[in-house]
Parts: sequence; C-alpha cells; structure tokens
Amino acid sequence: MLCGIDEAGRGPLAGSVYAAAVILPAQHGISGIDDSKKLSPQKREYLYQKIIEQALDYKVISISEGQIEKLNILGASKLAMEKAVRSLKIQPDFLLIDALNLNIPEIPQLNLIKGDARSESIAAASILAKVARDRYMLKMHALYPEYNFAQHKGYGTAAHIAALRKHGPCEIHRISFISHFCDLGSLFIA
Repeated sequence: MLCGIDEAGRGPLAGSVYAAAVILPAQHGISGIDDSKKLSPQKREYLYQKIIEQALDYKVISISEGQIEKLNILGASKLAMEKAVRSLKIQPDFLLIDALNLNIPEIPQLNLIKGDARSESIAAASILAKVARDRYMLKMHALYPEYNFAQHKGYGTAAHIAALRKHGPCEIHRISFISHFCDLGSLFIA
C-alpha cells in the first residue's frame, strides 16, 4: 500500500493550505496523471474525479490561515500532510512525499524533490489538493469578490496586490505573508 502525499497553497498571500494523501491501486488505468501545475484546470477536475473514484483510499485536509500564522507555512503544510495520512482508513506500508519528511515514524517514507513530477502517487495527491484548494478559493471569491480570488487563487499577482492596496486584507489573508513578502506595511498602520 503505497501512499502519495502532496500539498497545495504554500505560496499564496490568502487562503488555507491543503494536503492530500492517496493510495491508488496498482492497476488503476487512469491516464494523464501529472504534476497538478502542468495540467489545465479542466484536466485537473477530470483527473480529480477519476482519482477519487478509483483510489483505494484518500483524504484531503486543510489548515486555516490562522493556523498558518501560528505554526508558519512549513509547519502547517506538514501538519496537513500528517493529518491526511493519519485520517486514511487503510494504513499505508510506505509514504512517498513531495520534498518533506513527516513525523510519522511508524511508516517508512521517502521524500522526493519535485516528487509531483517523478511519482504518479504524489502527482495524484497534488491533483486532489490543488482542486480542493481551488474550489475553496472560488467560494472565497463569492464572499470577497473585490480581491478576484477566482482568477489568482490568492497568489501575489499584480492584480491581487493592487486589490490589497485598495481594500486592505480580508479575513483569509495571511498577514505575515503580506507584511513579509509585499511592500504593504502601510496596510497595517492603525
């Protein structure tokens, strides 16, 4: 039982981080599984459905912006991945993880740099995490249309920075990211 694990949403200025763990059958017959960043949104949605239909087990977990602020993004990403693995109904025999080591000593694991491009299991997890996060950001767009989350999914694009300058941060913005990565210090002056 080989389990692939990956996350989506480490770099954005807004939104939760998502992680997925997935156990695919050896002979699943799903063609086109690849690093989620290399796939169109339509292809990701198609593969998401195929993966959840055929997976022996899978779990997608999110960690909120507030937890990201408390733990830092690396800690929040690892926590999401660990929770995803521990929430599986089937205990895997081996973990394949995209570039991180997890605190799950009872299961052997291997972290692979660029694992979502090198392992089909990790790529499947990347698709599940990315689609789940994108769906969440579309819901956030409906709540906060002034930021246009539907277009940039919370990443630090020029349009997103301009919206932050105009409207200030909303409840789902990662304040430490904004203050650290953007020249937006004036947003935080009371």
